[in-house]
Amino acid sequence: MSIILFDPPGRESLFPLTQTRAVADLLLGMLTIKQRWQHWSKEQVFVLTSEYLQPLYPLAAPGTHLFVNAAVLPDEQLRHSILQLAEGEALQDEMGLIACRFNLGKNAFSMAALSPHLHHVVTRTGVTHLQYPWEIFMWNDTWARTDFPLLTNGKTAAAISASNKVLGENNLFVEEGVEMEFATINAATGPVYISKGAVIMEGALLRGPLFIGEKTVLKMGAKVYGATSLGPACTAGGEIKNVVMQGYSNKAHDGYLGDAVIGEWCNMGAGTTNSNVKNTGGEVKIWHHATGKFILAGFKCGLVMGDYSRTAINTAINTGSVIGCCANVFGEGLTPKVVPAFTWGMKGITRYEFEKALQDIANWKKMKHHALSEQESRILKHIFEHLLQ
Repeated sequence: MSIILFDPPGRESLFPLTQTRAVADLLLGMLTIKQRWQHWSKEQVFVLTSEYLQPLYPLAAPGTHLFVNAAVLPDEQLRHSILQLAEGEALQDEMGLIACRFNLGKNAFSMAALSPHLHHVVTRTGVTHLQYPWEIFMWNDTWARTDFPLLTNGKTAAAISASNKVLGENNLFVEEGVEMEFATINAATGPVYISKGAVIMEGALLRGPLFIGEKTVLKMGAKVYGATSLGPACTAGGEIKNVVMQGYSNKAHDGYLGDAVIGEWCNMGAGTTNSNVKNTGGEVKIWHHATGKFILAGFKCGLVMGDYSRTAINTAINTGSVIGCCANVFGEGLTPKVVPAFTWGMKGITRYEFEKALQDIANWKKMKHHALSEQESRILKHIFEHLLQ
């Protein structure tokens, strides 16, 4: 038996982040949704997503599996109910299927194909669904605290140099192979987890809850507030607060980044700064791809940025901005509130030439010893040709 995390029908609500990945691959807290289910279940976890993204994810062999809506963020009671489902049983709420266990053989997964196989369906209420990309940074504090014991259970932390100053030592976990000297860490405000291969340079100030992924680098004098999660191989500097970087992205220099979620392979030029609060103190409106409207997103909302996007030096990012994937943002003044995917510049919007975009992405990947795969290129071609019409 395996767990199969499936994208909900409304996965477009999480664009631009889910234009280039399955919902299960979103980092929230200290783990991706897929990693969290692996910890909870101790089972192999597979992903079922849109057809154009599926080549990135191996499919499970035919058989009986537990299918779980990847956008559902369960509490302990719901998680227990999901894992205890017997074949033919299902859970649902007003938004649709939460989970079920069944055997479809070689048939495609769909609600129509499911129905004949389910003999007992229970309706639940009060279920939390991840519906909007900005919920990732809004809920990051809660999930970082939830994930910390999952990550540390049964493990022994590495010793750290006496040159570092730590408050709340019991809430700090450092893996082997971390380079860290003369850093100040306040884990009394929330747990701090530093993954292997990370480099914390001199003078860095860290405040929990905080997750630092493998091979991520914090530059000298970086100020990182909770609740922040920096995925693998990121570079971070300046002032960062309540930010989730999915991985392989850079905000290496001075400037402020706050209340934001950043995709993979992004780069922010030196001095890039975002606003996260309106001058009026009013509620922030942010663009929602699925409805094609601006919707209210709370009083603090900075930036949502899709994969492979970049900003020029000294870019000033408007409150509640959305930058699509594969955008090259430069120009004078505040950015527009919406920068579409494959944008070149920001004033008098021009489309990025596709082949040039691929070459530029490949160049950035090379800097971190990665290469743009054929599968990734095909996915970007699909987005360029079909999702921007």
